[in-house]
Amino acid sequence: MNKKRILILLAIAAAVGGIFISLSRGEKEALDMKKTKTLIVYYSRTGNTKVVAELIQDKVGGDLAQIETKQERPSNYREEVAQNEREQNEAVLPELKTAIPDFESYDRIFIGAPTWNMALPQAVVAFMDRHDFTGKTVIPFNTNGGYGAGSSFEQIRTGVKGARTLEGFSVEGGRETDGVLLDIEGQRKTEVSREIAAWLEKIGQ
Repeated sequence: MNKKRILILLAIAAAVGGIFISLSRGEKEALDMKKTKTLIVYYSRTGNTKVVAELIQDKVGGDLAQIETKQERPSNYREEVAQNEREQNEAVLPELKTAIPDFESYDRIFIGAPTWNMALPQAVVAFMDRHDFTGKTVIPFNTNGGYGAGSSFEQIRTGVKGARTLEGFSVEGGRETDGVLLDIEGQRKTEVSREIAAWLEKIGQ
């Protein structure tokens, strides 16, 4: 076999080998994605945060879980806000009805909540306090009455010790003081869905 022919065969072998290596890496990435287990937890009073959680689930899959307290919360908005403010000021963590026995099996966790008194509802703080987030990826999302996320994203970052926290998503939802409860529906829901898709792409999820 002449030298030229040997060089051609070596070049073909190298190219084929490169394809196999490339395919092998692609398969590995696909397998890694399949192994990622996602949990989307949320606290919602009027349904806006729940809708955002469901829209996220539509795009990334995973399991949904609503954070609920053992003690029934006030149905009157102003009473609820006043009670939550007292809990915030006194660092009270309400007992939770929500239980996620296989929490340790989740790698990626979305945490969603409305802004109350420019901060998180204490039920969400209680949820973070109850669980170990070491080694997990945490992604916050928020609904609010027009005043933004407040300190809620920072609270989540400090509350999920040992986790990697990504950029959060915040969107205006209902405004109970103006009598607007569920706002993320119809055309507005479609708009928010597009915003969520753009956010997920930006953070690589």
